[in-house]
Amino acid sequence: MSELEQLEEIEDMVEEGVHNYSTEEHYVVPTDPKVLAKLEWFQDQKLALMMHWGVYSQIGIVESWALSDADAEWSRNCVDWEVTGEEFKKQYFDMNKTFNPIRFQPEKWAEIAKEAGMRYFIFTTKHHDGFCMWDTSYSDYKITNEDCPFHTHRYADVCAHLFEAFRRKGIGIATYFSKADWHIDSYWSTKFEKGSYQNRGPSYNPSDYPEEWERFVQFTQNQIMELGTKYGKIDIMWFDAGWVCKENNQDIRLGEVIDKIRKFQPGMLCADRTVGGAYENYVTPEQCVPDKPLSIPWESCITLGNSFAYSYEDNYKDPREVVNLLIDIVVKGGNLAINVPPQPDGRLPQEAISSLKGLGQWLKIYGDAIYGTRVCEPYKKDGIAFTKKDDTVYAIQGFNNKTDAVETEVFIPYEGNVKEIKCLKTNEVLEFDKKDNGYMVHVPEHHSDEAPYARVFSLI
Repeated sequence: MSELEQLEEIEDMVEEGVHNYSTEEHYVVPTDPKVLAKLEWFQDQKLALMMHWGVYSQIGIVESWALSDADAEWSRNCVDWEVTGEEFKKQYFDMNKTFNPIRFQPEKWAEIAKEAGMRYFIFTTKHHDGFCMWDTSYSDYKITNEDCPFHTHRYADVCAHLFEAFRRKGIGIATYFSKADWHIDSYWSTKFEKGSYQNRGPSYNPSDYPEEWERFVQFTQNQIMELGTKYGKIDIMWFDAGWVCKENNQDIRLGEVIDKIRKFQPGMLCADRTVGGAYENYVTPEQCVPDKPLSIPWESCITLGNSFAYSYEDNYKDPREVVNLLIDIVVKGGNLAINVPPQPDGRLPQEAISSLKGLGQWLKIYGDAIYGTRVCEPYKKDGIAFTKKDDTVYAIQGFNNKTDAVETEVFIPYEGNVKEIKCLKTNEVLEFDKKDNGYMVHVPEHHSDEAPYARVFSLI
């Protein structure tokens, strides 16, 4: 591949703010045994709560992207008031002066996550706009700065309190961090030939201004080290802005800082998304699910509503849709990171909470077929999805609509040897007949007007 083709491939990795994902061919298997062990842990978890929260939440617009002039065509559709591009950028950056989520309750968020069956938590410490949700020493554009009204609140250091609350519930911590920073003047500045016109990359060519680029590298590494040294145990560092990479002439030398952190946070995973190589320990499809199982660790980040950021008009997936989405991902060997956007006042949307609780209720009954499982052929066939844990195969029958028929005979297209089949919900042993390509299972009548979200049979 030529250098031009490589650069075009990098640019194509992010389209209208949505990241594509690295291929299996670009994956590099870690050599550190502690990282490998942590990847096994990661593949056991299956379900993460993701949150995008920042100053943008106040007016219900897309996170950060509308700041980029080059992305204005799609990202500023949400800007429905009369304003020039330059005025809008100033208004956006000034929203730190009004961000005051006084109804923020980290313990309540953690309780909801636990009830929903979440196993790890991915939180936006900083999006591309550069606004920091922790008390960083390297930028004044942060929630704890004096010009942000929330800075006097007892939970002002949002990351510190969230991470502790979630850890107390036994939920792992992943720090979302944008490698781009559109607020710091060592990345975006009007002093270069482009003036105030900005795209997603730096305002200058790092090759032409190596001292300026090194200033940005040091700033970025300092912030990453800060998160890795002052905010307790970090299970995963999750890096966005895939265009910031060596191949795109934007080398922040991420490996240097990750290796330093791993000296005292051994095995910590690094998801340098879309970049490939040794520091993309798992790949991250966004708003999509691969068509078939992947042979490498992966996680789909998918919104519960339509947007990653809070939107006043958003509609949220119901529990049935989320359960069947989770099943589709898990049977292909992946994890689901479901994104729930907090409101500007610090609460979670009630409709989102209801959906999460419904997911959690299903997982309390059927979680054995999800957590800690691995792929099992034939993966998904004839309406039945398969997972496996130790010597038990789980056959999962999903119902996409509450009006779907719930039959008393279910054909399970599994060709392995089976001695016993049980209903996972009741642990009742079921009668079955061996057929040429599977097993016909006789199931008690379903006494409800609505089909379940999904039901599970354990094959031993």
